[in-house]
This record gives sequence, structure tokens and C-alpha cells, in this order.
Amino acid sequence: MDHYLKKIIELSTKSLETNDVPIGAIIVKDNKIIGEGFNTRERDQNILGHAEINAIKEASARLNNWNLKGSILYVTLKPCAMCMDVIRESRIDFVYYLLDKPKEKFEYSKTAVHNFDDSSAQEEYLKILKDFFKKLREKK
Repeated sequence: MDHYLKKIIELSTKSLETNDVPIGAIIVKDNKIIGEGFNTRERDQNILGHAEINAIKEASARLNNWNLKGSILYVTLKPCAMCMDVIRESRIDFVYYLLDKPKEKFEYSKTAVHNFDDSSAQEEYLKILKDFFKKLREKK
């Protein structure tokens, strides 16, 4: 475990070169590092440039599979809500983080989310979803 901690701390310092928040992450499966990442949001001017997401992208590319079941993510700072959603969607089994976020740090939460109130469009889209999942189940 010590070498994993050293690796995520080392990766976090790469973010400093581009004024990104210093966060490093690795994904381990079968005791091998299959993905690593550090924050690149400022460098790339891309909101998705979080260390965890960069590590997930690399691991998925290496395995040629988005499903990372059986893997563990190690990260220097507790993942934000967006990263946790991506971590869950990628089926990572465990997350270990080194530090909690500072208490004064908050996540942006002022975006208003609304449901379209259009029953005919909802029905049309629901049919598309049902057909998709029916075909998916038939393939198995």
C-alpha cells in the first residue's frame, strides 16, 4: 500500500505545473496499476479533467472496457460528487482517499434542474429506452 500512496502523491505534484489543484489517482486491478491520473482541468480547459476521471479513462482504454469491476481507486483527496458518480458508473469496487476536503470547501450547487413537462415526448423517449433494453436482454 505504501507504494500506492507514494504514487498518488507523486502524481498530484504534476498538477502543480499547470496551476491545477494537486490531486493524484490510480486504479489497481489484480495488484497492477491499470490507470493513473492527475488534475488537468486548467491545463486542458476541460471540466472533466479530474484526476479520478483521467485515471478511469486510462484504465478503460487499457482494458478496452468501461466496466472496471474488481478494481480499486486510490486518490489523494476525497472525490467530488461528479467523480463519485463516474466511479460508481464504471463499477469500481473500492475507493481509498488520503484526505477529506477542507470544511470550508463547498461544491457548486446553484444549477437549477427541471423536468420537461411534455407527456408525448416522454412517452416517445420511454419507448426508445424500453426497446433498447429489450434488445439488450435478448442478446444475453
